[in-house]
Amino acid sequence: MKHLLTGTVLGLAMTTAASAEIYKFDPGHTEIRFYYNHAGLSEQSGQWKVIGGEVDFDPANVEATRVTVTVDPASVDTGVTALDDHLKSADFFDVEKFPEITFTSTSVTQTDEQTITLVGDLTIKDNSKPMTMSFTLNHNGVHPLGEFFDYYKGQWIGVQGTGDMLRSDYGVGMFAPVTSDEVRLEISAEMRAGGWE
Repeated sequence: MKHLLTGTVLGLAMTTAASAEIYKFDPGHTEIRFYYNHAGLSEQSGQWKVIGGEVDFDPANVEATRVTVTVDPASVDTGVTALDDHLKSADFFDVEKFPEITFTSTSVTQTDEQTITLVGDLTIKDNSKPMTMSFTLNHNGVHPLGEFFDYYKGQWIGVQGTGDMLRSDYGVGMFAPVTSDEVRLEISAEMRAGGWE
């Protein structure tokens, strides 16, 4: 997560009078991107455009954070239509048979004032494996745009994170290792307490 730095550190967040809240992803400002090496020639990337889930977050008890994420694999977008179609096929994500990718956290460890290590089960197709990601909390509090747009009113958090996976662990390993087995995931998200209900 790259472009959402807003400057409020976790240490400051923990001094505020806040309690646990359920935060919902802002679909217009949440990205899950993947990066891989293409046959040693270049690094390529893509993203999924339909993302859901929620984060149960209490700044006074960060290690009690719980995260669930759902991704529609059919929303994959690499910018190349033929590649997108192949990724949706049974050779890779088999989106007709497996219409959802999920991540469910199992533990959170606070590593310093701004960062955590998040461990959870990533499930792709019928394959579920533990995955570790490092996250930075960029913002916890009122959204800077809330005074201009009703959509941004309320309490928000902004995060960015990264982690590595082996795609062969999840049944999407075609052409590995010629095209790299290791894939880097980067997540950038803004979330609003309570969502928009």
